[in-house]
Amino acid sequence: MEKKKHKVNSCTKSITSCLIGIAYEQGHISELNTPIVEYFPSLSEDPDGRKQLITIDHLLTMTAGFDWPELGEWNGWPHMIHSPHWVNYVLERPLAIEPGQAMNYNSGCSQLLLAILQKTTGQSARDYAMQHLFSPLRFDDFTWHADPQSVNIGGFGLHMTVQDLHKFGSLYLHKGKWAGKQLVSEEWIARTTIPEHLTYDSFGHYGRHWWVSEAPAIGTYYFAMGMGGQYCCIIPALDMNITITNDTYGDTMKPLEMIRSLLSV
Repeated sequence: MEKKKHKVNSCTKSITSCLIGIAYEQGHISELNTPIVEYFPSLSEDPDGRKQLITIDHLLTMTAGFDWPELGEWNGWPHMIHSPHWVNYVLERPLAIEPGQAMNYNSGCSQLLLAILQKTTGQSARDYAMQHLFSPLRFDDFTWHADPQSVNIGGFGLHMTVQDLHKFGSLYLHKGKWAGKQLVSEEWIARTTIPEHLTYDSFGHYGRHWWVSEAPAIGTYYFAMGMGGQYCCIIPALDMNITITNDTYGDTMKPLEMIRSLLSV
């Protein structure tokens, strides 16, 4: 089978979540409830003092509260991509709601997470992933784009083969273990795939950079989803991992609808 790199779009977010988990377990990140002002001191000078309440976990659950119409008027394209400084663009966005109050899809949260990863590990996300995730999974080839400040894009920057995306899903299916080694803890996987917020009925609940849903008879399953029909869907009850890359950008939901129809049989 030909191994061709594919732009997996927002499936990148679930890999970002995994890397944050590894860094957390290694002690680079002490607590998920740590206010991000510790990593971005400029927030202490923001006129809106509520920004100092935003935590790492708010970024993971996309409940930071920023005014961020990514799935609204921006039509899936975060406007930070037009900025000369993506992290500052995110931090300077006004708050629409109190931090922690509600989930709103926000690739800027993912960008802040990898900026924090870079600050705490002293490595780029790419290098950190190579050492602790991609090399152990024996990824063949990948490209990970970065923002103007060389922070790898946390929300959509990865190009990889469908085979390697499938390996990542299999890692989660097998509770973080690969070739006899625990790459990410079973506890982290459980924590990040809990259904937390139901904001978009068509997709399902959101956990911590994973979408979570349910089907009759099999219960909970979870998935990474990228624009254009990119999916990595883990169905624990069936011991199944479904991975899809797609070049048709007209209908992101179509593969998910097919998966759901199969699960409802």
